[in-house]
Amino acid sequence: MVGSVPGTAVPEPPDEKGRPDRKGRPDGQRQHAGTGAPPDERARPSGTRSRADLWVPALALVPLGLLAAASWSGRWVRPSADDWCFLPVVRDEGVSGIVGKFYLDDNGRIANGLLVGAYAKFGVAGHQWFALVSGVLMLGILWAVAAAALRRAGLTVPRGTALLIASMVTALFLFVTTNTYKTFYWPAASVSHTLPPVLACAATIPLLRARSRTGRTMASACVALMGLVIGTLSEETTVVVVVVLFAGLLIGHRVLPAHARTYGWAWCAAGIAGTGIGALILLASPGSRTRRERFGARNADLLAPDALIASLRGFGEIMVTVTTTWQYIGAVAAGLLLGLVARRADGGPLRPPPHWPLLAVTGTLALLVSGYLCTVITYPAFGERVATANRLWNDYLLLYIALLVGAGLLLGQAARRLVRHTGPAKAVCAVLCVLVCVGPAVSLMRLDTNMRARAQRWDHQDRWLRERAAAGAEVLPYKAVTVSGMLEPFGRQGRDTWPAGCVADYYRLERVTYSTELP
Repeated sequence: MVGSVPGTAVPEPPDEKGRPDRKGRPDGQRQHAGTGAPPDERARPSGTRSRADLWVPALALVPLGLLAAASWSGRWVRPSADDWCFLPVVRDEGVSGIVGKFYLDDNGRIANGLLVGAYAKFGVAGHQWFALVSGVLMLGILWAVAAAALRRAGLTVPRGTALLIASMVTALFLFVTTNTYKTFYWPAASVSHTLPPVLACAATIPLLRARSRTGRTMASACVALMGLVIGTLSEETTVVVVVVLFAGLLIGHRVLPAHARTYGWAWCAAGIAGTGIGALILLASPGSRTRRERFGARNADLLAPDALIASLRGFGEIMVTVTTTWQYIGAVAAGLLLGLVARRADGGPLRPPPHWPLLAVTGTLALLVSGYLCTVITYPAFGERVATANRLWNDYLLLYIALLVGAGLLLGQAARRLVRHTGPAKAVCAVLCVLVCVGPAVSLMRLDTNMRARAQRWDHQDRWLRERAAAGAEVLPYKAVTVSGMLEPFGRQGRDTWPAGCVADYYRLERVTYSTELP
């Protein structure tokens, strides 16, 4: 499995009968002329281990430790905002109840309802375990994608390289954000905006591993099925998937070899078809029509000049925020490190793809187009807040991070041709990978403290409400207990009542009233 392959190159075969070569060099002493590999990257005997086989896995422990610590803090998560409304439905009507509510009343997202029901049926425990389960799932998918891509490219890399790339991308995606709680810990937001782009990446694994006609057919079926799921899970990720696959159709005849073009086009077309069908199911649902009417998101409203200009302004602010967040340089460092340590099967250094300028331009345009379209469709519901509601960016933020890794890979390939000794460059990349994890680690420590304080207060009020409800009370006071800007009943000094009705349903009360103190 690539990512667990020792960092060895294929040694040059001996001359006939082991005789010296034309320059008089005996067998075993000839150099790798023509490979372009610097002296420190010459082929090593099979079975030996390079230093990179030790420090690359060790470096991966930094983002993995960050993810583990963040997952451990998930034990302090308690329901809030939309969770209050989901829990009573799942408790009383089961998973089918929440799916029906989504399809008929709320938003039309069938797959979204299934995932919400999957964690909400466990009550508070489902919220506490969600961070760990979703974090491991996302890391596992990205690890599998990275390993399959390296294997498909025929590269030899040190042990743990695929894991390092996947863990760095996961850490940057989840924790380099202005509100980690809404990105990672809040299940409702994660199911709608954080998980979908990673699940979409899973559709590439069968494509990268396909070796036969049956495998290619299965890969096309998998991407169609995943597209159907994404189409009924998240409107924004649907936009990103369709734009990326359409871009693949446009440039496939230039970047794919002749024997793979037909299959590449068929795979992209299958993904677009599956995603389109899912999107049509969602848009035709009663819940989606109700949501569009409630937020004024009909086609005429979305395409109004004022809305388009405001969306462009909001997207511009988002791009400024993202591109000036220095921690994302960790993605470039990870890609640069990959370019420095990876070798071809013949032991030579990597060379850039022949059409890399076209790939870079197409990827950048896909990011800009999909990001702007996502802003357009979310603007009616969020208005000017689209520029600050960071959880809405996650649908295309993963694409941005992937492009940065690709840029770093190109830089690494260039450095291997220009620099004789790559040790200093590798050391700089390793230091950057560590440094970009320091800021999120500090933020997670502060967030853990706030989450623990909120959990203690929430649990205290929860016990009191349950005891009084069991004693026959029908109307009880409730004090908002918030964290990280999450919505709670009676926000803004009691002026915002939502979701007070859902809280009353959760505790089986007639209603709850505004209180300024905990019971």
